Amino acid sequence: MEWHKNITDALLHAKIRNGEICFGGNEKLRIYGLLHCTSGKRMKRNNRVFFTSEQDAIKHHYRPCGHCLKADYVKWKVANKGVNRIQ
Repeated sequence: MEWHKNITDALLHAKIRNGEICFGGNEKLRIYGLLHCTSGKRMKRNNRVFFTSEQDAIKHHYRPCGHCLKADYVKWKVANKGVNRIQ
């Protein structure tokens, strides 16, 4: 996991091109999604984190985005039905 606020835009673009960053997430909401997701593009830089893989995001207890990863979100929602997610 890498914080957007801790890297320059040039380094971020280089990491995306090299495949080192594949997913973005919202630290406050604990949601991850695709880099081109319109929901993710609206978040504040201070809340944005990046992941190398979905497994990395899941390891950090993030859930899939309901907008760009709809099928994964539905699976997550069914699997976590009735579980209190507030930590």
